[in-house]
Amino acid sequence: MYNKVILVGNLTRDIELRYSQSGMGIANTAIATSRKFTTNGEKKEEVCFVDITFFARSAEIANQYLRKGSKILVEGRLNFDQWVDQNGQKRSKHSVVVETMQMLDSKGDNQGGGGYNAPAQGAQPAYQQPTQQQPQSYNAPQQQPSYQAPASQQKPAYNNQATAQSRAMPSNDSVPVIDIDEDEIPF
Repeated sequence: MYNKVILVGNLTRDIELRYSQSGMGIANTAIATSRKFTTNGEKKEEVCFVDITFFARSAEIANQYLRKGSKILVEGRLNFDQWVDQNGQKRSKHSVVVETMQMLDSKGDNQGGGGYNAPAQGAQPAYQQPTQQQPQSYNAPQQQPSYQAPASQQKPAYNNQATAQSRAMPSNDSVPVIDIDEDEIPF
């Protein structure tokens, strides 16, 4: 059997953190995801609200960095909760137990940011810094030749950063134009 859920959305309320008798953190909140679609030429949006639960260290991290409105990606398992309410009625709901999360807000936002992959219960946390690809340039030691080679045999200098960066970036003519409709993006 396989039980895996991946959700991207915004938190609908602040984190509610509490601790079990053994000292393990338990955090509850909810996430709102949306889906845009067109029916009979009319654009519609469907919103789904899902309760989510964090455990252990990820509960503390969520409480520290996430707030209502924070954009987040969570991976976890679907859980079926059952209980009896105050009136004696049997109640039930589905929720997601979070195994990993990634904060999607930018660092400039008030909600924090960056990325944190919360580990499964009992594992050590693994922090991930957001990756930004920067062109790397290599400054080779420049050696003066004992003779002057003809221009046709001279090799380009590798310590020229402008030359190295111009090779790394394609020209605007070679980059294809991709037309993406916002309704096709799943989140």
